[in-house]
Amino acid sequence: MQKIKKDLIHKAKIKKQYAKVREREQVAAHKPAYYDEDEAPEPATPAAPASLELHPDRVKMLDEPLPEPHSSHTPRPGRKPKRLRPQPFHHETEIARKRKEEAEAQQKARAEAAGQREAKLAERERFRKMMAKARSGGPNGERKLGRESAVLLEKVKRLVGGT
Repeated sequence: MQKIKKDLIHKAKIKKQYAKVREREQVAAHKPAYYDEDEAPEPATPAAPASLELHPDRVKMLDEPLPEPHSSHTPRPGRKPKRLRPQPFHHETEIARKRKEEAEAQQKARAEAAGQREAKLAERERFRKMMAKARSGGPNGERKLGRESAVLLEKVKRLVGGT
């Protein structure tokens, strides 16, 4: 057990050292320590005034349209498109969503039915009061036929179905 542990530690140290050496080599490759005679940078002369005109390469770069950045939906050339990871409980979330939608639909239907019931009860109470007023006696104790006929006409219209 101890031998395996020491071996793993030793391997990890070697990997770290290798990574450091590799990084140093990459940095050295990008930044040369010396220049060839052809590539040597010319020393800047302080007496030369800077011109206000842009360099022709820079003008060309400014005139070109900017390349569109890669969106996450378009795959890069030479790469495989990302596979969608399987989502755990996907089936259960779909079932829960459907149940929630059904419950909302039922609640909406119940609220609509309750509203219709309330409207019918209010209408019935209004007709009852109108008929009670029409049946109450007039000045001589007789029925008010004008009021009663209007209430009965509305009742017949409602029964026939034409409003």
